[in-house]
Amino acid sequence: MHLDHDPAAPPGDPIGFDAFLNVDIRIGTVIAAEVYEGARKPSYRLRIDFGPGVGEKKSVAQVAALYSCAELVGRQLAAVVNFPPRQIGKAVSKC
Repeated sequence: MHLDHDPAAPPGDPIGFDAFLNVDIRIGTVIAAEVYEGARKPSYRLRIDFGPGVGEKKSVAQVAALYSCAELVGRQLAAVVNFPPRQIGKAVSKC
């Protein structure tokens, strides 16, 4: 759930349908959210439960301008669960 793009920017380069079929997007429930201290942009560290088969994953989200931590807990969201882990500052985002 890391927003690293300008929402007003044009879409990225086209990808093939076969590449799209490899993207595993799941619905998960935020079970914990905390302010990510030291982030360049206001961000939260999230723990998200994707249920059986995937389990719990951690993510970094730049949504502090849109939600409080309390508003995120219990909220469902869609995330790609088969990206490789990505280092974001001192945290590792796994979805």
